Amino acid sequence: MKWLLALALVAASALAADDRRSGAEFMSAATQAMQRDDAQNPAMLWVANGEAEWNKSCVKCHGDARSSMRGVAARFPAFDTGSGKVVNLSQRINLCLERKLHAAPLRLESEELLALEAYLAMQSRGMPVAPPQDAHTRAAAARGQQLYKQRIGQLNLSCAQCHDQQWGKRLAASTIPQAHAAAYPIYRLEWQAMGSLQRRLRNCMSGVRAEVPPFGAQELTELEAWLAVRDQDMKMESPGVRP
Repeated sequence: MKWLLALALVAASALAADDRRSGAEFMSAATQAMQRDDAQNPAMLWVANGEAEWNKSCVKCHGDARSSMRGVAARFPAFDTGSGKVVNLSQRINLCLERKLHAAPLRLESEELLALEAYLAMQSRGMPVAPPQDAHTRAAAARGQQLYKQRIGQLNLSCAQCHDQQWGKRLAASTIPQAHAAAYPIYRLEWQAMGSLQRRLRNCMSGVRAEVPPFGAQELTELEAWLAVRDQDMKMESPGVRP
C-alpha cells in the first residue's frame, strides 16, 4: 500500500517527470557558472563554516561527514519518532544537538544552522532526491500537496498556479521556475546571503499577501515534504545559487 500512495502522490503533480526542469535552467549563464564553480559559489563560505561547526560538535559521533552523511540530505523531510512529526534537515540537526549533546538548539535561519545545513546538503550533491516511503512522511506530504494547490492571500493564488501552470513565462523581469527544491539551502543574489527553503516559501506567501507562518511551522515543513515527493529522483544541487 505504501508504494501505491507514493505513486498516487507523484501522479497528482501537474509536472510529468520528463517535463521537470531545475531552477538552474532558468538562470543566466553567469549565475549558472557561479553555481557550478565552487571557487565562485558564495555559498561555499557557509559550507566552510558548516564544516568547522561539524568538526567542533558532530564529528565525535558521526565521523567524517563525506562518508557518514552521504545521501542523508536527499532523504529529508522525514518522520521523527521522538517528536512524532515530520522534520526537515535543519530541525533534525537541532534535535540531534538537544538529544545527544544536551545543547541549546540553534535559532532557525541563523548563520550557524544554515552553515551546518549547507555542509550536510553538499554531501548529497549529485545524488537523487529520495523522499522516505513511510506512511507518516507520505501523509505529511499529502497535506503539503493540499497547501501547494490551495489559493491563498489577497491575490488568491496557489503555488501550483504559478509553478505548474505558468512556468517559463515572465513575471515582471523574472522567469517563473518550476519551484524545485533540490538546491536548498541557497545563496540568493537578491538576499546577498544564504537562506533556507522555508525562507523562500515565506517570501512567496508574502508576495501573494497571505498570512506568513513562522519559521519551523508544521505546514511549511509539510509543504517541503510535498516538494521532495515532487522532486523525486532529480539531482541534489546543494548549495545552489539563485538570482
